[in-house]
Amino acid sequence: MRPGQKRDDARRLRRSMTDAECRLWFHLRNRALMGCKFRRQHPIGPYVADFACIERGLIVEADGGQHADSGADRARTRFLASRGYRVLRFWNNDVLARTEAVLEQIHAAVACDAISLS
Repeated sequence: MRPGQKRDDARRLRRSMTDAECRLWFHLRNRALMGCKFRRQHPIGPYVADFACIERGLIVEADGGQHADSGADRARTRFLASRGYRVLRFWNNDVLARTEAVLEQIHAAVACDAISLS
């Protein structure tokens, strides 16, 4: 892989976000969720996380049908966990149809991390 390729991939992904990613980003950007800074399409090692809160060690993934029962996703989650990240995965249709419930789960994860940081 050439230097800067992950960065270029992340930039391309930011320009072509799915509807579910756009909906989540609307609620996560500008420290809107408990003052936490989320980055979208953020490179971490060989992967690009959909949304990452570095300060809380939290990654949020919005997955489409191609991710169903994916061994690659399990490997990705193991890699990210080995780097100290907690990974939350949501199906795109849940993000779009049950946005508030998804945001509540993210909020709970952030609040749990905030308590452990105290």
